[in-house]
This record gives sequence, C-alpha cells and structure tokens, in this order.
Amino acid sequence: MNRRGAGTQAAPSVAAAAGSGSPTTPAASPASDPTADAALQPKVTHVVETMTMAAALNRALSDALTADDRVLIFGEDVGALGGVFRITDGLNARFGEKRCFDTPLAESGIVGTAVGMAMNGLIPVVEMQFDAFALPAFEQVVSHVAKLGNRTRGAVRMPMVIRIPFGGGIGGVEHHCDSSETYYAHTPGLTVVTPSTPQDAYSLLRAAIESPDPVVFMEPKKLYWSKGVVDTSITADLRRASVIREGSDVTLISYGPSVSVALEAAEALADEGRSVQVVDVRTLTPFDDQTVMDAVRSTGRAVVIAEAPGFVSVASEIQARVSEQCFEYLEAPVRRVTGFDTPFASPKFEHWYLPDVDRVLDAIDSLHWED
Repeated sequence: MNRRGAGTQAAPSVAAAAGSGSPTTPAASPASDPTADAALQPKVTHVVETMTMAAALNRALSDALTADDRVLIFGEDVGALGGVFRITDGLNARFGEKRCFDTPLAESGIVGTAVGMAMNGLIPVVEMQFDAFALPAFEQVVSHVAKLGNRTRGAVRMPMVIRIPFGGGIGGVEHHCDSSETYYAHTPGLTVVTPSTPQDAYSLLRAAIESPDPVVFMEPKKLYWSKGVVDTSITADLRRASVIREGSDVTLISYGPSVSVALEAAEALADEGRSVQVVDVRTLTPFDDQTVMDAVRSTGRAVVIAEAPGFVSVASEIQARVSEQCFEYLEAPVRRVTGFDTPFASPKFEHWYLPDVDRVLDAIDSLHWED
C-alpha cells in the first residue's frame, strides 16, 4: 500500500481507462532465454487507438517487456497493485514476478539495485512513487547513475530509466506535487524527458528504455487521464523539441504539465486575432537549441511557462539561452510564467500557485506590442 499518499485517491485501472484495446490484454509471455532465436521471440503488435496517457505509458512498458527480455520493472507497489496511478497495471500478472515486482520502501536501495543491474547487462525501469519521494535516491542518481559512464570512459554504460510522477494539479500536498526536474537537468550525464501527450508518453518512454544511457522520465501526473490518439509505430527522438502549434506573433515555450496551459492561451489569443506559436521542449537535457531558437527567431517574442519555482530553474535556463542566442531578433524581453518561489501550496490554494491562462496572457500583453 502507499504509505505516504495522503490526500491522493487510488487511480482506476489502466484497462478501464483504455477500453478493450488495453495493453493489459493477456498475451503469450516473452521467452525467458535472452539468447533464443529472434524468430521465436514474441512480437510487439502495433496499434492506433485513443487512450489515456496512463494507458499509453502502460502500453510502452508492456511492449518494452515483450520486445526485450533484459527489461525489468520494479518499485514500490508496482507489482500486484499496478502502482498508485496504475501505470504498471496488469504487468505483474502478464510477465511474472521476475519481470515486474515490488520492492521495500527504500528509494536509495531501489536505484542502487538498478545501478548494479544495469552494470550487468539488464535494463531496469524503476518507479519513484511520487516526485519528492525520489529525493532519498538522489545521491545514487548524481554520484553513480549520472557518472559511471564518464568514470569508466564508456566501458560501463547505464541503460536504465527512472520514472517520476511530478507536478501539481491533482489536489495533493507537499512531497506529492513537487516539480523537481531542475535537480536532474542540472546533473551532467542524465537525459531528462517529460511528455505532454499520450503519443509522446508512449514514444518517448520506448525511446528512453532503448537508450544506452540513463534517462529520468518525468511524468506529469495531472495529465495521466488526458486522452489522445496513440500510434505505437511512431518513434521519438530524445534530442528534439517539437513545434506543436504554428504562429507568427509570439512563441510560447513549455514542457510537460504546462504545455496544455500554453495551448489554451494560444487558442484564447486566436480569438483576438493574434497568431501564437507553441513549442513543447519534451527533452529538458540535452536541450534542443535549434528547434527552440528557430521558433523564437520567427516571431521575435517569447514566453516560457513551467510549474516549477522560477528561481534557478529550467525556465530561467531557457530564458537565458533564448536571450543570448536570439538577442538581435527579439522585439521584447523574454518573459517567464512559473510557480512561485515557495513550497508547493495546499490543495485549497493550488490554483493560485500553478501557472494559468490569465497569467500567460498578462505576460504576452507585456511584450511591447505596437498596437
């Protein structure tokens, strides 16, 4: 059971969220011998269907387990329960205790075990139950996960994924709604990824699991039950941002849980005759300068939107990079709309803390418009 999930409701099953096409549909177990002939290995079946982000993540994990016997999933309550948010729903039953299993309540031990597994040829995918619960494992991540490749001059790789539900919007309390992405993005040696759609959740997680290097996969928990069409044949490049809405007047730059706010603001301004471009960063590090800078140069104005506190943040880094690389193209200073520099608000005041459309529109209005 979740021993620290105060104020958080248990999530419905992924099967219920996804419908009859759920990835938890029973199928043949993968071959236990990793040296078995490829022709005998179970095949991943591609589908195109509408599903929630939770179901898309579940499907990605299921397909990764099917495709590669080296992949293992473990963490607190990820086995029979299927995780607090049911992201691993049905995987324990389908693939067995050796492929998807529960651990003690010891985050440092979870990541330390994953390090040993990765050093010995396995591909561990571990879940940190909530964002701030990962902090006891931070020393393992910084001292070993991020550095072993460099420490051994590439002789030892770290093919592992650390999944972290993060961000607010669920009516939770501190330790359950933190935005801790900056800690990981500041650490050389890590790839830090966060999706904003079910399609990206599937494609980016599959790419993260296939990466030979460690990936911190930040999942915006308030978007777990958002829906979209997912084509499981679509692959993703972990090094690329995405322009998800074209526009010519101003560029909104965001990632993860705040992308939907950027899109709402863009839609609101369209009714006023303004053309707003939206860029989804997707991978916080390594940062895709080319896509972001090309977008800003095309409009001459930029606003960065993120839930995390603004001081020394991913948002401030993006603001600095845009200012340095696009200075001659800018019609106005780059603005930021972020969470406040305080501990996360209680559920009653959460809506005041999180960036919203009104705050984004106010920032856009300040961009030295001639009209």
